[in-house]
Amino acid sequence: MHEDGSAPERPAKASARLPLQSDYDIGALAAKGQSSTSLLPFSRRHAPLNPNCVVCGADNQKGLQLEFQGGPNGVAAVWVPTEEWESFRGTVHGGIITAVLDEAVSKAVIARNWEALTVDLRVRFRGRVSPGEELRVHGWVVEKRKRRVLTEAILVTGTGVERAHAWAAFLVPRG
Repeated sequence: MHEDGSAPERPAKASARLPLQSDYDIGALAAKGQSSTSLLPFSRRHAPLNPNCVVCGADNQKGLQLEFQGGPNGVAAVWVPTEEWESFRGTVHGGIITAVLDEAVSKAVIARNWEALTVDLRVRFRGRVSPGEELRVHGWVVEKRKRRVLTEAILVTGTGVERAHAWAAFLVPRG
């Protein structure tokens, strides 16, 4: 449900269940004898990971430096945007939000040990994202058919209100 009371639109194709916050509780996974998914388990020939990535790069002091955790149903990270990412006063720029969602779906693919490149990305903004607001971004794989990987990501508040939703398609490189 949107803040204005309207029902959210859904894509025509049904997607996998939305991940729950508990899916990414690393402490809870460890208590069950499970470990979190390593996001860097293999060599990436076509798209090597970059420590200077503007969204997740630990070496990029001007970037967002999001730290994604893997779980059984995808990946998640906490993000508190700052005023330096605003488009106009009180609203985070949609391009920054899109970059965060793109990173979440990319990390969901990487968590499966697949190397694939984004070929299509669609974002629906559902509400204002304000600086200082603690948000969670979740990304997951919906399905894989041959070389095509379909994914989704959501950006939600601490109370579960969806601020943005992304649908992306990836293509596994040949060879």
